[in-house]
Amino acid sequence: MKDEKKTEQKVEEILEQAQENNEIEKLQAQVEDYKNKWMRSVAEFDNYKKRNAKMWQEAFNEGISSVILKILPVGDNLDWALSIGLDEKTQEGIKNIKKKYDETLKSMDIEEINPLGLEFDPNTSEAVMMVDGEEGEESGVVKQVLQKGYKIKEKVIRYAKVSVIK
Repeated sequence: MKDEKKTEQKVEEILEQAQENNEIEKLQAQVEDYKNKWMRSVAEFDNYKKRNAKMWQEAFNEGISSVILKILPVGDNLDWALSIGLDEKTQEGIKNIKKKYDETLKSMDIEEINPLGLEFDPNTSEAVMMVDGEEGEESGVVKQVLQKGYKIKEKVIRYAKVSVIK
């Protein structure tokens, strides 16, 4: 009888330990599951922040592009005015205005596209005319820039209008 009680107690202890071990394993599995979910949530939130920042930057650049496209004809007119041969004081005044205009564009990371003398690139220029080349000039090279192009960083906001040698 005593041996039976001892055996029963041993069996109960073993069962209790088994249940505790099983509980520990369940809890460890649960902890691992929560840890994985938390890490996924952190990664998803980090990706969300990056996407959101990129979206805001793109929206900002689109807004700048929209405004700049409306202002670029002013610069074109200043260039034209400088080319027509005005009196010295008027020309000096226009040069000062044009300088300030160019500085403003540069401060906004807007670059002029000047493909003159380079191989025609449809990613930055629009060929509006094909012209005969003079002796020694290569075919496919930009001969004249009819309207300047502009870009913000790598995004073209206005393609340069050019004439290309046949």
